[in-house]
Amino acid sequence: MKSLVPDKPSAATDYFNTWNIQGYVCSYSSTEATRQALNESNLFGDSTYQGWIKFYPKIRKDLIFVMDDSWDIPKSENSGKSKYIGLDELDESRFPSFTGNAEERLSKFVKAVKAAGWKGAGGWISAQEAGISQLSPEAYWKVRMQAANKADFAYLKVDWGRQEHNAEWRGMLTRLGKTYAPHLTIEHAITKESLNFADVYRTYDVQNVIAQPVTIQRIADLVSYGSKLNTNTIINCEDEPYIAAGLGCAIGVMRHPFKGDLPDGKRDFAFPPVGRDIKLRVDEVVRGVRWHRIAIPFKVGSKDFYIDNIALQDTWVVGFRDTWGDAKVGDTLKATAPARISRGLSPAVIVEKSGDQPFVLSSRYPNGAIAIATIGRALNRSYISRRVSVVQQIPGLDRPIGIFGDYQSLTFILPNAIGHGYKFWAQDLAGDTPIDITKRITVSGNKIILSGDIIREVGLSAKTAGDLSDPGLVLVCKPIKH
Repeated sequence: MKSLVPDKPSAATDYFNTWNIQGYVCSYSSTEATRQALNESNLFGDSTYQGWIKFYPKIRKDLIFVMDDSWDIPKSENSGKSKYIGLDELDESRFPSFTGNAEERLSKFVKAVKAAGWKGAGGWISAQEAGISQLSPEAYWKVRMQAANKADFAYLKVDWGRQEHNAEWRGMLTRLGKTYAPHLTIEHAITKESLNFADVYRTYDVQNVIAQPVTIQRIADLVSYGSKLNTNTIINCEDEPYIAAGLGCAIGVMRHPFKGDLPDGKRDFAFPPVGRDIKLRVDEVVRGVRWHRIAIPFKVGSKDFYIDNIALQDTWVVGFRDTWGDAKVGDTLKATAPARISRGLSPAVIVEKSGDQPFVLSSRYPNGAIAIATIGRALNRSYISRRVSVVQQIPGLDRPIGIFGDYQSLTFILPNAIGHGYKFWAQDLAGDTPIDITKRITVSGNKIILSGDIIREVGLSAKTAGDLSDPGLVLVCKPIKH
């Protein structure tokens, strides 16, 4: 049987973003040094810590390569107060091989990124016009949108700046984008009013030791807020691929393959080697992105969702260089989020509740595919993936089902009994080999029961040696032909 994961690249707006690899190569010595690290040599070079354009070979064709702060200002200008912040033009001093006018430079860069196998190229921009401009905001951005359109630039990640809280300004930017660069995806953040018009809304920065409940709560807030709007906005939940799969969100990958301490020998506080140890969880990125070949993220704006009124609280006792935040050693970070969220489905049921039970997320995608994810907990100074029994009602078996995380057992309840005239195939989303698990599944009336052991066995069957990711698989049910 052929792979259950299509070979065709995903149509999702998933991307890899360079901010944390920028910080890594300069040992996060300063924000200015992190900005300075974004240059042609680091992207395309072959020396130590270079060659970023070669990251993620297995899913490169699914991802947009998004340069962060500051691809568009002179390499000698690395202050956040620079008059060039917000220029939105590929800088010649950082990228000397890409010559010509602004449009030509950007076009050559996009072609080089695509030639390396990426789906497209994009860039971070500040929410403001550069201080060197004499144009009105509309005239300024019209020129840049036209250049982006001609250069086939794919993505703008709009972040902080003088206009960061100005929804009217953000709306103007999006309107000009739709008019002059209709294929450009424009991502907003910071102000929830942007959900009225944003192509994508990002849940924003998190401290990785306690990122999961923070991200889940932000998604809950956005889904609830968006349900009151007539909007097509997709949520990007940053570098949380299993949360993205479970809740129909896009992924903004920030982890990278350079493992271990920083080049200066200090511990990496962006991805510290504690708790989840996220840099040892690259397979889950591959699985989450490849799931989007089966089912793409979907918009907020629907009232068909459930947010649990029971909340779970994660805690993290901060150690030395555990985080880039302001917390001191010995402080306790706390974050709460709903125990369960579902979109387009009734909520999952956790059979045995406990203080360390996982978050459970489930969604029915517009194409009928279903995803369910258990998300582990940060408790004190440990990451706990407690295996629990979960029950989820689903409308049928005619579409793929994505299963993410650990379980004691997972039961799907159907509207009617299905009998035994079916074969069940499952495949690690990081691999390409389907496995017939029909004899390993229990079918009882209208219930289909998978053990946690079979989920782990199949969902980790294509794992990379040393990778710590939780399982992730796709399940397909096929009628037996007589």
